[in-house]
Amino acid sequence: MDIKTASALRRLRLVSAPEAVSFLLLLVCSVLKRTTEFNAVPVMGAVHGVLFVLYVVFWLDAWNRTKWSFGRAALYFVLSVLPTGGFFAERRLKREADSAVDAVIAARARQEGIVNA
Repeated sequence: MDIKTASALRRLRLVSAPEAVSFLLLLVCSVLKRTTEFNAVPVMGAVHGVLFVLYVVFWLDAWNRTKWSFGRAALYFVLSVLPTGGFFAERRLKREADSAVDAVIAARARQEGIVNA
């Protein structure tokens, strides 16, 4: 795995939690709109929309670079449309990105002759 693949995973991971938070806030704003005079749905809808579009763009980039199976890619997409799914995606992506970074570091060390593994 190269550094661009690790970066793609990191970008997806970094946008997944804020996307999940914005989704939850949008749901809260929707309830408040119907029960009170408070209406922040247009603002939260726009914020969530931008974060969701970023998630999808980063998801496509990560899928292209990592060569995930269709099932794994579909899992990360489904997690993005569930209210708390972004938190689970972030946790899984963190593990995957950490192992990708470790693989990149090990490959560079072997290439430069620092280690013989």
